[in-house]
Amino acid sequence: MTGVPQQATLADDRTWAFEAVQSVSRTFALSVELLDEPMTEWVCTGYLLCRTADTIEDEPTIPMGRRAELLETFDAMLAEESETTVEDFLSAVEPETPADGGDDWAVLGQTDRIVRLWRSFPDPVQDGMRSITREMATGMADILRRHEDSGGLRLETLDELEEYCWYVAGTVGQLFMKLQTARADPDDPTPDPEDARAFALLLQLVNIAKDVRADWDEEHNVYLPGEWLAEEELDHEAVAEPEHSTAVARVVGRVVDQAADYAHGAQRYLSTVPEGDNGGLLEATALPYLLALGTIRELRERTVDAVEQPDAVKLEREEVEALFAEAEDGFTRDQVRDLAATVRAGPYHEQ
Repeated sequence: MTGVPQQATLADDRTWAFEAVQSVSRTFALSVELLDEPMTEWVCTGYLLCRTADTIEDEPTIPMGRRAELLETFDAMLAEESETTVEDFLSAVEPETPADGGDDWAVLGQTDRIVRLWRSFPDPVQDGMRSITREMATGMADILRRHEDSGGLRLETLDELEEYCWYVAGTVGQLFMKLQTARADPDDPTPDPEDARAFALLLQLVNIAKDVRADWDEEHNVYLPGEWLAEEELDHEAVAEPEHSTAVARVVGRVVDQAADYAHGAQRYLSTVPEGDNGGLLEATALPYLLALGTIRELRERTVDAVEQPDAVKLEREEVEALFAEAEDGFTRDQVRDLAATVRAGPYHEQ
């Protein structure tokens, strides 16, 4: 099983990687479009490595223990001087590949192209991606094993929720921070790792809140903390019961509040991202932050909708396009701060 077409060049792989990102995450692809080379290639490839792990972790047709084993094989493949090859990984995955896996599994089937690109990068870039992706894969495997007898992920505490968010999104945030450091001017402020963590947790907690129904319907996972559901006299399965929508929405509201609490740290992190002619890093990093703030605004008004309907709460296309246009024109750090205040107040395209 191999995804590299015969006679494909690294240039072909670069083109494919950007198209692959667009196929699995249009939102992330917007950020990538704001980057210059070599950042575009680095970020696309790093994201696809992380997405490979995420695709395995999310797949409900594979038993959770087996998903953990596949993630551990993926981790072994990435290790330095490992005897586990990309062909070994793809051979392990092939029997588990769902017939209707969609774009995510189509991309995973070409892991050899992703790895080939990754191995073409300078050693410091390779090493940064290796450490981050391995932390993500092993962390996900640990959480899957913890819940393998539950029929799906059933997170119990806020700490466990934030641990999960770290492995899913914090590691990707660390990738950006490492690449940022590689491109930073000596006079730029150094990012605080806690602020980088706040940035990542803000983004992922917003995703948890807005996707609460989709996560149940598509993956049979419940990320809302069981301890918070218990305070409403509910269990995890209540997210699918219409009579409990209002109570579940109160728990979702607490997740939204938790996300909003990280906004100040996220803003401090953005105040350290290089601005000006630095490969589009500030624009690519600030855009998802602004979109998350807009989604928080919408979730506060439509929390019950998020509980009852998959994909019910999202920003209007016009607002996303307006913010992307601002990013294309270029940001300063002060402009990001002003835009954040505007987005919090209401839909950006209406102001």
